[in-house]
Amino acid sequence: MVTANRQPANPDMKTLLCVVGARPNFMKIAPIMRALKNPIYRINAKLLHTGQHYDADMKTSFFDQLAIPEPDIDLGVGSGSHAVQTADIMKRFEPILDELLPDAVLVVGDVNSTIACALVAVKKNIPVVHVESGLRSNDRSMPEEINRILTDQLSDILFTTERCALTNLTREGISANKVCFVGNVMIDTLRHNLPRAAAVATTLGPYANEDQLQAVAEGYGLMTLHRPSNVDDPAALARLLGVLSEISQRLPLVFPVHPRTRNKIAEAGLEQSLKDNGVILLPPMGYLEMLGLMQDAKVVLTDSGGIQEETTALGVPCITLRENTERPITIAEGTNTLAGSDPDAIRKIFEEIMSSGGKAGAIPEYWDGRAAERIAERLQEWLHA
Repeated sequence: MVTANRQPANPDMKTLLCVVGARPNFMKIAPIMRALKNPIYRINAKLLHTGQHYDADMKTSFFDQLAIPEPDIDLGVGSGSHAVQTADIMKRFEPILDELLPDAVLVVGDVNSTIACALVAVKKNIPVVHVESGLRSNDRSMPEEINRILTDQLSDILFTTERCALTNLTREGISANKVCFVGNVMIDTLRHNLPRAAAVATTLGPYANEDQLQAVAEGYGLMTLHRPSNVDDPAALARLLGVLSEISQRLPLVFPVHPRTRNKIAEAGLEQSLKDNGVILLPPMGYLEMLGLMQDAKVVLTDSGGIQEETTALGVPCITLRENTERPITIAEGTNTLAGSDPDAIRKIFEEIMSSGGKAGAIPEYWDGRAAERIAERLQEWLHA
């Protein structure tokens, strides 16, 4: 293991710089930071937030709800194109490494912060740890797919959520001895917080009228949309929202709307149609609110990768509004069904769920709430070798 030249104040402690940048990262880092607090691991874990998701209220909500410690460092990068954002993170991250000289950098997931910080670290001979390695959609038009592939190539230790990830990594020339199957830290967070999930009526109260609340009490679906392939093309967006509005006539749909998606809906003049068809529009929700909405839903319709995993863990039927998924285990073993964006396919899967209750599914191996503990144990062995 190559390390930066440094003389730590306490040679028995190793410094691990943990990076987050966007909301999906928050759910992944929370159990890792919690596990690394245990002094038996002899790891000084510092948290850096790049600011890639820069909404202060949402950041505070997630950090407070998930009991994530306040970041030791906040780069405050903010928005921008993929190139601009990635470059800004790299420029601001390099001086932090020069000052802190960590023994390793840990990155999670597949956002721009992940690849940017991994690239800077490896060029400075600081080892990289990647949590959630080996997931592949095999769709290189997705920016996240490029981030995943490149981060895995740069990493010294690769922690995977499912066993088939090893096949993807070895096919790309990565040595199996770098790969460690630990399970899914997203599910650690879910299991830890499930008793605290917000009640649906409380979440919907400010946004739904009495008739809507009564209808939801008899059953509802949850929907989310944010991927460019679904929301950037007005025709594709109208087609999707048309079938979802149709479904809402049969089962009330609750729709927390991503800010970018809301702008696209407004530009296409589709917001009133959604309301007229009974869709309950919400602003972006905190983690505990989304968890409550997911666990009580009859069905979830989404293009989110994380929600595919969470619905499988909760045993809730999921219809994925994408042509592919980097989480095939949620289809092979879980409650997820891939529908694409074809209205007829979406209608057919929805009707099957309504008539039969959907796929029974099973909880995948190591999705047991202890993935972060396995990560901490492996990091202790590796950093103190």
